[in-house]
Formats: sequence, C-alpha cells, structure tokens
Amino acid sequence: MSTLDADLTERARTWIADDPDPQTRAELAALIERASDGVDAAAARVDLADRFAGTLEFGTAGLRGEMGAGPRRMNRAVVIRAAAGLAGWLREREGRAVVVGFDARRSSDVFARDTCAVMEAAGVEAMVLPRPLPTPVLAFAIRYLGADAGVMVTASHNPPADNGYKVYLGDGSQIAPPVDTEIAAHIDAVASVAQVPRADDGWVTLDESIGQAYLDRAAAQVDPAGPRDLDVVYTPLHGVGRDLLLAAFERAGFAAPTVVPEQADPDPAFPTVSFPNPEEPGALDAALDLARDQHADLVIANDPDADRCAVALPDEQGRWRMLTGDEVGAVLGWHLLRRGARGTFANSIVSSTLLGKIARAGGVPHAETLTGFKWITKAPGLRFGYEEALGYCTDPDAVLDKDGISAALLVAELAASQKADGATLLDVLDEIARSHGVHLTGQVSVRVAELATIADIMATVRSSTPAALGGLAVHGVDDLLAGIGGLPPTDGVRLRLESGARVIIRPSGTEPKVKCYLEVVEPVRSDDVAAARARAAARLEALDSDTRALLAGRA
Repeated sequence: MSTLDADLTERARTWIADDPDPQTRAELAALIERASDGVDAAAARVDLADRFAGTLEFGTAGLRGEMGAGPRRMNRAVVIRAAAGLAGWLREREGRAVVVGFDARRSSDVFARDTCAVMEAAGVEAMVLPRPLPTPVLAFAIRYLGADAGVMVTASHNPPADNGYKVYLGDGSQIAPPVDTEIAAHIDAVASVAQVPRADDGWVTLDESIGQAYLDRAAAQVDPAGPRDLDVVYTPLHGVGRDLLLAAFERAGFAAPTVVPEQADPDPAFPTVSFPNPEEPGALDAALDLARDQHADLVIANDPDADRCAVALPDEQGRWRMLTGDEVGAVLGWHLLRRGARGTFANSIVSSTLLGKIARAGGVPHAETLTGFKWITKAPGLRFGYEEALGYCTDPDAVLDKDGISAALLVAELAASQKADGATLLDVLDEIARSHGVHLTGQVSVRVAELATIADIMATVRSSTPAALGGLAVHGVDDLLAGIGGLPPTDGVRLRLESGARVIIRPSGTEPKVKCYLEVVEPVRSDDVAAARARAAARLEALDSDTRALLAGRA
C-alpha cells in the first residue's frame, strides 16, 4: 500500500467516533497519523489494514485475540458489542441472570465491568466474581447460583498480548453449535456501540463465599482418610491459580506446596516465560529446578487461568519429566475407577485410546468426542473427561468444564497414596501398561504461509492415502467430515494402522497449522514394561518421521 487508502481511513475514523475508550481512540488516531506521514508509514498502513480486515469472529471459544484498537482486536468496543449480543440472545430465551468472571490479564476487569453494565441495562441480572479468579470458579458459580449463562474474561494460556471472552451456558458448560452462531447473529445486529445502553451500577459483586463453596466441593473429592505425605512444587505461571490451589491443598489436608517465587504473583506480562503454556518447552524449567533442589516428589503447574494442570516427577534415575496429558488422563481415570466412580468416561478423538480400554475393563461406558471441552462435556452421563492438552473434568456435577485445581488435588491424592506404598505415578502407568499395553502419543505440527494450503493438504491426504507409515500398514481411513461414529462432521482424517496405532490429521482451530496426533500401542511381554516402552518409543519415532515426510511434500 503506497498511500493511505481513503476508504480505510474513513472506516478507522468511524470506529474512533463509536469507541467508548479514550485510550484505544487515541491509539487508533495515532496509528492513522503515522500511516499518513511518518518514518514507519508503510508498517503503520499494514497494521491499520490488518485491524480492519474483517472482525474478531465470535465462535465456540467466544472471542480471543490481540489487545488493541479496531474490529480485529480485543478492546472495549468489541466486548460491549459481544455483551449486547449475548444479552439479546438471553432475552429471547427469557434468561434473567449471568455470572461474570475475569483473570489478571490487561483490561480483564474493565471488560468484566462493561459486560455487567450492558447486562444490567438490558434487564439481565449481572453477578461478578469478587476478584481475579480461575476459570473453573466461574464455571462452578453458574450452576451454584442458578444463572442462565456465564462469561469469563480470559485468554487462558495465550501470549501476553492477548485477551479473550469465553461464554458458558446455564449448565456451566462452554457454548457449542448452534448457540455460537445464534449469539454471533445478535452481535452482528448491533449497529453502534455508542447506542448500546450501559448501566452505571446495579450489578452484584459476589463475596468470597463463592470461592469457599468451590473449595469445599473440590476438597470433598479427596478421601479424608488417605495418606498426605507429599512434597509438591507448584507454579501458577504468573496466573490466578495460586491462592485457590494453596487453599484447596490446605482444606484437603495436604502440606502447602512450595510455590516458584518468581512466578507466584499474577502478572499480565508473564516475564519469566516466552509463552505461558505448561506444554511449551521451557515453561516449567523454573519449577523443575526448584523441585530438584528441594528433592520434591512432584511438580504441579496450572496455566494462567488454572483450568489446565501439568504434572512432572522424577524417574528411577532421578531425571525429571513431565507427564503427557494422555498419561495424566489415564492415571486419573484409573484412580477414579478404583475409587468406585461410575458413569461415562470420555475423551476427545485426538487423545489416546487408552482411557477407553481402562473404562471398558472397569465396566463403565466410554465416549469419544470431537476436540474441545465444549464437546467432551456433552457426553451423556459424564463422570470423567479429559483431552490431551492437559484438561481434565473430574467432578462434572460441580464444574462442567476442565478444572486444573480439582485435577491437581486428585493427582496429589494418588501420588501420596503411591508414596505411602513406596511407589510413584510412574508405577501406576506401568500397571496400566501391563493390562492394556504401552500407549505412547505424540504430535507433529506443520505451519503454512497461506491458509489455502491447509485445504490442499487435507484434500491430498484424502485422495492419496499412504500404504504404510512408520513401518506400520494403514488398515483403514476415516474421513471425519462424514461424521463417523455418530460424531458431528469435522475437518480431519484418521488413519488406522496395524497394532492399534493411528494418526489423526486435522487443521488447527486457532493457527495456520496442520496438526497430526500420533499413537502407537505396544504389548508388554514377559512383564517387561521397560522393553515394551523402548519398542513403542522406536515405533513412535519412525511414525513421527514418516508423518513429517508425508506432509513436507504437501505443505
């Protein structure tokens, strides 16, 4: 763009006139000025064009994006429009009350207050949590208070520059189709943010009793008579999980975990991590260093809004490693079954097949769902659900969503029980492997420059399936667009390989990537779990290599 486009300038100035926030008005005005005449004019024009290249779309994850001025950024104008759309949707259904929560990211409290102001003016009672709190507290509060919907202002584990707006139904579950498109239609009908009524007051600020009720329920999961000797190092990764997790451990009778000091306080800049996601390489380095120095039994980490839970522990050689989400899911499922849990055990289709085998052996139903907790929580009669991305629903009657605090308590309960018997969680994994074989999972991601390339890759995978991958014959192909197994149609292909292995290839829902989920299964022979793990690791490495090669020629 050699000169500043007049139409773009006019749209930006129209946005400024409608924006209620003086900070983002000034930000956009300064950007227009730089784009018109400045040393960085070319870069400013690209930035300005990107901000107005459509809108931040409302979907099943609500809204999530980079903070800043303009329709493709997270800001007060976008949030007020979303709140007005949600209020309109609720009024159509005679919804009368909504609970609003927020984390410690930049402007989360402001977005929560704007939401309450819009709801009250629309005749919907708004109740806001008393301070920055974990997402599972919001999910709990919706059902506990009998609200018709909930809003959580959070970007979870996204980069520091982002924020988000997550919407829940009255049962405490995340919205799913067709509700997302219904709400989006109401949002699109908002002609002007300036014309959206906003109350000056009238909403209810909840007191600390809501957090206490959540803690009572979370601690009640744990057997009060079980062992409690456990040395835990904990990190909230600069998020809002610390106070609730420490209180939960105290209420359940555990000693207080040692908190990584440099990551203890909420900080929207996330200064010690490049990406505040416990799955990211390096994110748990500080916690692992402290655990080694302290000779701890376990590391537990939450993501910034504490709906996910990561676990690490030392092996027999004293080398620390993080358990995969699939390993924690299997261990928690096994633990709940041993405690007598009944009901449906569920996991996403891209997660390991191991939980299904554990469930069937335990005599309970198992369900496989599409990716995401908006689908997992729809499993009929759900008792336990998980996804490989470190999310676990351990008490769906209270929190119908992933809950990193409650999951941490159950992990601690099992780890303490194992320690009392001179064992660890790794011994649980070995016991499971003896019954069901070693299940190893991995991921391959291919980033593309153009979104159109993703469609080309998926079309090629469908039309020319390889005969084998990683030395394993391809026995079958499931096109997930066909809605296999009663699942709703989704873009993805599952390759079923010999020996129970599989590869699932699908587009990322949030990034310009194609993601592949790998699994190999290796039986345990002569009770030699270590040898089976070594064989499985070699198979997984070969499968990883061939999958990368398969996509490399098509990206």
